[in-house]
Amino acid sequence: MSDVNKLDLLKEKHRLAELGGGQSRIERQHAAGKYTARERIERLLDQGTFVELDKFKTHRCADFGMWEKKIYGDGVVTGYGTIDGRQVFVFAQDFTVFGGSLSGAYAEKICKIMDLAMKTGCPVIGLNDSGGARIQEGVVSLAGYADIFLRNTLASGVIPQLSAVMGPCAGGAVYSPAITDFIVMVEHTSYMFITGPEVIKTVTHEEVTKEELGGAMAHNSKSGVAHFSAHDEDHCLDILRELVGFIPPNNASDPPALPPRDDWNKPDPGLDTIVPDNPNKPYDIKDVIKRVVDDGYFFEVHEHFAKNIVIGFARFNGRPAGIVANQPIYLAGCLDIDASIKGARFVRFCDAFNIPLVTLVDVPGFLPGTGQEFAGIIKHGAKLLYAFAEATVPKVTLITRKAYGGAYDVMASKHVRADINYAYPTAEIAVMGPDGAVNIVFRNELAEATDQVLEHKRLVEDYREKFANPYVAAELGYVDEVILPAQTREKICRALEMLKDKQETNPPKKHGNIPL
Repeated sequence: MSDVNKLDLLKEKHRLAELGGGQSRIERQHAAGKYTARERIERLLDQGTFVELDKFKTHRCADFGMWEKKIYGDGVVTGYGTIDGRQVFVFAQDFTVFGGSLSGAYAEKICKIMDLAMKTGCPVIGLNDSGGARIQEGVVSLAGYADIFLRNTLASGVIPQLSAVMGPCAGGAVYSPAITDFIVMVEHTSYMFITGPEVIKTVTHEEVTKEELGGAMAHNSKSGVAHFSAHDEDHCLDILRELVGFIPPNNASDPPALPPRDDWNKPDPGLDTIVPDNPNKPYDIKDVIKRVVDDGYFFEVHEHFAKNIVIGFARFNGRPAGIVANQPIYLAGCLDIDASIKGARFVRFCDAFNIPLVTLVDVPGFLPGTGQEFAGIIKHGAKLLYAFAEATVPKVTLITRKAYGGAYDVMASKHVRADINYAYPTAEIAVMGPDGAVNIVFRNELAEATDQVLEHKRLVEDYREKFANPYVAAELGYVDEVILPAQTREKICRALEMLKDKQETNPPKKHGNIPL
């Protein structure tokens, strides 16, 4: 064969590989509102930076007539490139090839880039769109999934792992995204579940659609499995790009800083009145967050799940930080099972990847009720406590209003190694609210009072003056400073600047035993 023919042969192989399952299946993918695997990668990465690996790899299955059905790439596109100049590894499942089903060769391609990502200390991004295990390969396909799961687990806390579900993701396939750090789902075109609607109907006689069972909003608002819901595929890929901008490439690096564009040293008088005088009146904690972060921009995570706690990323003086905040407009900001799990996992992610934590506290306690108790609020609430206590990154806490009972301890108090603890003058730090405390402490006095209503009111006011304020805690050193709300941004920025070189370690151990 001449050199010219060899070049032509190579070009033809590239053309066939890039055609995937063929033009008709590409058109079917587009008709469903979905990009192809390569189009997704090109849209995700910086233009012209994608380097593909294993482009000509094919399966090795000879059963069920598969030997005659070989397609270059075998249903997954893998390689590396950059996002805003930072290197990432990526795989994109190709639904046009055997429905994106996973074979042994397909799994080897994914494992190869995951191994390279670990060696080079770079994030891995998986774009999932697959019909699951390739049935024709039997246990070889199952072994391929397990090989990927193992790498997901070993990479956890070492390199960031991001997942986008951009089509079907069912059965065993769901466990790889589940182990990763963040999951983005696309509304109306993606779904995840262990068993589909047909199996559920057969076994339990329940009738449910794919969207109701495992759609983007089902997993964003009900199960909490997914962290972001995207309107379409472009939005999904934008979310992934933005996430990469807040996180470091690995656990030995710092998150990427940007030059600040606004004045962090400028007071904001609007914060002086943002917390209502009436302790029972709600307010939106996001209004506080947006006033104290760079450019007023807050990148919220898990927006639709456990809305009584708010988590997400922002920057202070150009440096990324993770924010955890009680939300008074939902369940009065109480901690419940879902909020505890949501907060704990985010805190542990930030701690694993050297991202400082800023905690805003307005919590009346843990949500009461038999439903919470029987479902294990003790165990699940302990997860958040464990996460904050374990974290060694810089931790700055601000109590805006209520900090009652055990929830005060849990929410990054001084006692679980928070570095700097601030409080507004409106802060109420106590075992419980004044009403409940008076009813317990002064039970006998109230029973003997001539006018119980008037006496109760007097005792509540007295208790509030003595205990429902930040000054007792400040006198004990549990609060480092009671600050004017207008100075919040300056105080947090200065604290984080002071803590930027913080060094703290936990006792040597294989790993802790977090209450799962």
